Amino acid sequence: MRKIYNVAQREFAETVKTRTFLLGLLVLPLILGSIIVFGDWFAPRPDAPRAPVEIRVTSPSKTLSAEIKTVFDQYNRVHPLGSILLEVVDAGGGAEEQAKEDLRKGRLDAYAALEGSLEGEAGAIRLFTYKAKPSQLDALGTVERLLREAVIDRRYETRGLDRKMLEAISNVSIQWAELGEAQDQERSQGKGQQMARMMVPFAFMYLIFIGIVGMGQHMVSSIIEEKNSRIIEVLLSVVSPFELMAGKIAGLAAVGLTVMALYGVAGYAAARWKGLQIDVGADLVVYGLIYYILGFILFSAILAGVGSICNTIKETQSVMMPVMLVFIIPMIAWPRLAQEPNGELARVLSYVPPATPMVMVLRLSSGTAIWTGEVALSILVLIAGVLATVWAAAKVFRTGILLYGKRPGPREILRWLREK
Repeated sequence: MRKIYNVAQREFAETVKTRTFLLGLLVLPLILGSIIVFGDWFAPRPDAPRAPVEIRVTSPSKTLSAEIKTVFDQYNRVHPLGSILLEVVDAGGGAEEQAKEDLRKGRLDAYAALEGSLEGEAGAIRLFTYKAKPSQLDALGTVERLLREAVIDRRYETRGLDRKMLEAISNVSIQWAELGEAQDQERSQGKGQQMARMMVPFAFMYLIFIGIVGMGQHMVSSIIEEKNSRIIEVLLSVVSPFELMAGKIAGLAAVGLTVMALYGVAGYAAARWKGLQIDVGADLVVYGLIYYILGFILFSAILAGVGSICNTIKETQSVMMPVMLVFIIPMIAWPRLAQEPNGELARVLSYVPPATPMVMVLRLSSGTAIWTGEVALSILVLIAGVLATVWAAAKVFRTGILLYGKRPGPREILRWLREK
């Protein structure tokens, strides 16, 4: 046990003192902090200046044409730095063909053909572009909105309805509030607060993902580096292969736990600084710790076995691809898992050991009641997966760590597993 501790201590120190690790540890918080502090700078500005967009409209109705001109004129008065140059012509007489030709030659940015009786319930607006510039996509969306608004205004007029009155009637102010523990405690809950609550399950799952997968990659690079430099032979003269593997797993698990704690505290502090209330219970922290440790041992044992039979990082990437796909599934399916934490997909993945830690942490942090027996069963399944994986990895590690040259095939690895 003492030797495992010494190996773990060495692995922890060798990992955290490197400049690459320290730089990587700071990069993500700096990026997230910059987004939070300077988020308004990154967001698109509604009043940003841009070149005028030229659009031509063919319409069979003069009254609707007049309404379209009115709507676009009002928009241009409010947005002088991003105006839309409108040209309305009567339909027919080859107007549509000419507009399409002008569009192809770059004389227009968009063309809209109004067809049918749009003042009633029939008809449609057909919009045409030709090699639209990415910088104009927002403006083209505005064109679509203004045309729809003009048609709606005209429909109100033909039915003798007052649109402003109807909008005032349908405008209902809704304010969300969250109650505190005491009778007189309550606080307003805006969209940002609701969004933060929705992202809490993903944040917990992502922390587990960083701790397991991110730190697990150090296991492979450490083994490959020590194997190629022959340091591994010196280490094996002092400790057994199992003690070396166990020490590396323990040391890197501690590194991952440190990273998770730093990121978690930083994220929580940033949310509170922005005025967002995030309630994290002690039970969730305990469960997260349990699933992280078991998941890290499982993943690192796999990586230790893979690293021992490979000679380069490139070789390990091809071998690890199937395992990584299983770990990525929860990251891809997290909206569905958060929406249905007790759904069929969530329950099935809860008993697939590589995905169990992330899926269960996401389910537990979703706020939905999870049966305690199901949690206990998932932990038992994960423990069984860990024991089986560590047993197999130790067998492979014991023999493969001292092999060089050609990578052993599946039959040879199976023979190692059968050996006593």
